This record gives sequence, C-alpha cells and structure tokens, in this order.
Amino acid sequence: MKLVLTIVNNDDSAIVSSALTKEGFFVTKLSTTGGFLMVGNTTLLIGTEDDRIGEIKSILSKHCATRKKISPTSDSLGRGLLNEGIAEEVVVGGATFFILNVEDFGKI
Repeated sequence: MKLVLTIVNNDDSAIVSSALTKEGFFVTKLSTTGGFLMVGNTTLLIGTEDDRIGEIKSILSKHCATRKKISPTSDSLGRGLLNEGIAEEVVVGGATFFILNVEDFGKI
C-alpha cells in the first residue's frame, strides 16, 4: 500500500481530481500555499495499491501541464507589488509527488 502526496497548481486541481476519481482512486484535497511564487496550490492525498502507481503518474502527466506566466520579480515586493515592477516570465503548473509506504490502512 502507498500514499501518494501530490502538489498541483490550483488551475489543474479540479480536472486532475476528477480524472483520478473516475479511475477509482480515493482523493483527499487540501488547500495549500507555498513555493517560489507563494500562490495557492492543492495537495492531493491518494491511497492506492503498489501496482496502480503508474496509473496515477500517467493521469498527473496528462492533466498537470506546465505553462508560462508573467509574474512580478522580487524587486517589486518592496514597492507593494505595484504593476510598475519589473515582470518576469516563470514556468508554473506541473505536479510534484511523493510516494510513501503505508504500514497500515483502514476505514471505519
């Protein structure tokens, strides 16, 4: 048994959660914030059998696309994030996942 802890962009969370659920995975969604841009993310907790990890990775690859976004640089932070700041193109999206061994699992 494995626990897949996955962090996805908020823009991708609904579609990837739906795709996982459609394939029979039980998904718990947590709202999280962090990373380089300090923007909202969604952390998905997915409990699964060892032999289904490949399916999860495939679904994540299909539905968690990376894309470019214009974002204020850290130089802008000192000026209250005004639009006058220097903009920088950054890559957002994708998915980060951790696969953890589960010693025991149960539902009550």
